Amino acid sequence: MKSIFDKRSLLSLVVGIMLAAAIAGCGKKSVEYPGGELVGTPTDYSKAENWLNIPKITHEVDTIYIYPTVYADPAEDAPTIVPVENEDMRKAAYGNFMLNEGAYSESTNVFAPYYRQSNLMKVAGLSADEFERFQYNEQRTDVYAALDYYFEHYNEGRPYILAGHSQGSTMIRIVLKDYMEVHPEYYERMVAAYVLGFSITKEDLDTHPYLKFAEGADDTGVVVSWNIEGVGNKGKHNAVVLEGGISINPINWKRDETYAPAEDNLGTYVNNPETGRYEKVDTKADAQVDLERGVVICTTPELPAITARNPQLEAMFGPASYHNGDYSFYFDNIKENVKARCLAYLAEH
Repeated sequence: MKSIFDKRSLLSLVVGIMLAAAIAGCGKKSVEYPGGELVGTPTDYSKAENWLNIPKITHEVDTIYIYPTVYADPAEDAPTIVPVENEDMRKAAYGNFMLNEGAYSESTNVFAPYYRQSNLMKVAGLSADEFERFQYNEQRTDVYAALDYYFEHYNEGRPYILAGHSQGSTMIRIVLKDYMEVHPEYYERMVAAYVLGFSITKEDLDTHPYLKFAEGADDTGVVVSWNIEGVGNKGKHNAVVLEGGISINPINWKRDETYAPAEDNLGTYVNNPETGRYEKVDTKADAQVDLERGVVICTTPELPAITARNPQLEAMFGPASYHNGDYSFYFDNIKENVKARCLAYLAEH
């Protein structure tokens, strides 16, 4: 039987299909996020140099770590949004990563992208709400592009943890409320999100009912968050503390005001100015949730506040902020908690 296609018509059909596919690909509609269109051109995360860390896969769970503010230049000509190629930012980001990744790397494969971030000195006067809105610029574009690339090329279906601190946690808060709303297929594999050093609020949970805040030490698919302060910050301005904020106790993993004494802390680390390294110390941090302010109070007087002898930081965080201790004061507790949540998730699934 003679074919209804001769070679020429068959070739024309194949070319036509390929051309149509190409045109469709070029005209592919971008994802519409609740926060609006993405700003600028994203960083290319297919290039390994734009990743602070791409790990060898040795665990069943991943972590995506978003580093905090690591760039603070008050010079008039300094950038407000720091280019991802900036070597000073990259070096400082690597230093922070080496401090905090150990909380996650014992139980997970830790991925960390470089991303354009805000220069602390150029945003110091913004309120917490104003700062978050400012992060919807190239900062959000890069974090979303990194997540897109991670899920498409690195994740391979594994469960994962989102982790950050300070500006990095601001970005994770945006991801939870914005990116995950249109990517439920990714959200359903989230073991936990550690949003440390920036508030998650009751309003966040009310307006995004798929978000659940942790209730204990090993529930999964939850948000874990706190801001650490001393009693002297009560009623004071703190740039990372939002009205209606929620915190969980990083020692006893309770949401109420049950006091956790220092002896129950598994390990506190403090920066040694002589060595420039964080070292485990005998003096441990205690912890108690302040439900009214939505923070965790530490009353261990020997531990250094981030604002000590620094008027600029005091203006931003208040006179008794332990923002620098959100990880280090409870580091070993965080590490054990990451392990517990990973094991619980794997057992459930």
